[in-house]
Amino acid sequence: MLTKQRLDVPLKLKSVSDAGEFEGYGSVFGVKDSFDDIVVPGAFSNSLAGWKSKNALPSMLWQHQMSEPIGIYTEMREDDVGLYVKGRLLIDDDPLARRAHAHMKAGSLTGLSIGYVLKDWEYDRTKEAFLLKDIDLWEVSPVTFPSNDEARVSGVKSAFARGELPDQKTVERVLRDVGLSRTQAKAFMAGGYGELSRRDAGGLNAALDALKNITF
Repeated sequence: MLTKQRLDVPLKLKSVSDAGEFEGYGSVFGVKDSFDDIVVPGAFSNSLAGWKSKNALPSMLWQHQMSEPIGIYTEMREDDVGLYVKGRLLIDDDPLARRAHAHMKAGSLTGLSIGYVLKDWEYDRTKEAFLLKDIDLWEVSPVTFPSNDEARVSGVKSAFARGELPDQKTVERVLRDVGLSRTQAKAFMAGGYGELSRRDAGGLNAALDALKNITF
């Protein structure tokens, strides 16, 4: 019997409009989560094709509650990063959608979670992880949960790999995660962030380890 499962990721919002529209990623490829799962590119292709044939998209639910839809998705596709989603909260008609919108804008709603049935997977002994190869996507829910420390570090490294410079707040949170005090992290950001460049990506882990021992 196939069982519906959930996969949580930090909410990577690209934008949230006053009208309730938002875009971001419901899943990121190549990142091992706390359950040792890795979503591989192409994992959603069959499911998205099935939804397209029905001229529909997976539901937008509040905290996975089947009785609480809060909006609609207007676009959903795979790209080089992961599962890109674009949707609209029905803030004019649904009080719960207005609540979700307010928390997204404030930054207190910090995650997206997909509800799915796993159709195909394999275990990679080298990576010590389960590779999720075919995911039957049912719904994508905004959820409330704390971001995983390693996910933040991976997010910073992935940004460098894509040729992007991660935002200062994300880097500062990573510095706090690896052991720096609030004062140390802010001091580094004030004096060191501007010197970061894309060529430093390969040495990020070593740099973070060294930063643990900095004293001010």
